[in-house]
Amino acid sequence: MVHIARVTPPSLASDGLRSFDEEVKQCFVMCSAINVTNDAWSQAQLGQKFGGLTLRFLSHHAAAVFIASLSFSGFGKADNIHLKQAVAMFNIQVSPFNAITVNSALESHIHQKVLSGLILAQHFRILLESFSPAKRARPLSVATPHASSWLSVVSSPGLGLHLESNEFQMAISVSVERGHGLTRDLAHTTPADILIAGWDRRKLVALDLTITSPLCSVILGESCYQAGAAALAAETRKLHSNGPKCQELGWSCIPLAVETYGNWGKEDMIPSPGWHPC
Repeated sequence: MVHIARVTPPSLASDGLRSFDEEVKQCFVMCSAINVTNDAWSQAQLGQKFGGLTLRFLSHHAAAVFIASLSFSGFGKADNIHLKQAVAMFNIQVSPFNAITVNSALESHIHQKVLSGLILAQHFRILLESFSPAKRARPLSVATPHASSWLSVVSSPGLGLHLESNEFQMAISVSVERGHGLTRDLAHTTPADILIAGWDRRKLVALDLTITSPLCSVILGESCYQAGAAALAAETRKLHSNGPKCQELGWSCIPLAVETYGNWGKEDMIPSPGWHPC
């Protein structure tokens, strides 16, 4: 299908590509066991960079594929009516600041990945603008760097490093559709969930784990506008509550705050040997 999109003008291939896209959607519904809403499916079509599942509708990217193909093949001509139509279609899909011309497409050899990225970026902006402030918190959290990296991990059942079918279905549904406000703050008598001895030459390293949600009422007002606000607030809370205790014990306190949609906080890095805290 990608080859067809590369060599066939979008105006001629659109019906066939839309039929194929619908088959992809139905396959996703069967595998995920969820009847996705229009908003959820719109998000699923985005790349991982924008919190999606990379299930791109080929019909939506047909213009980008066709333009890139002619741009690199050397067969594209400025008077090609199909190329002109593809450029016009592409310009409708992206921000006016990212519009291209037929001549610029032929002269600069634009990669399809770049063109599709511009389409996805505009798609993500439109999706966020269509949501109420309260609904923006989830897609913003899922779209933070590495929050969706689990989708690209090669599973290893032999080592137990894989998701069961029901776990995968739940993870997918939470990522693109179902919101929740679950949090988890592990209880302990010491200010550390994991205490690493001998890691730093001067101090023990206390890792303090907490799980939070951008949908919690106390942080929703911030997380619907700022990605990672919930993790940042959890880190700050942990530092204020356990930082002094760790200091008394001579430990280095590092909060490990993670949001329920996969986003990790700014402090979430285990120090390398020889690292010296301030």
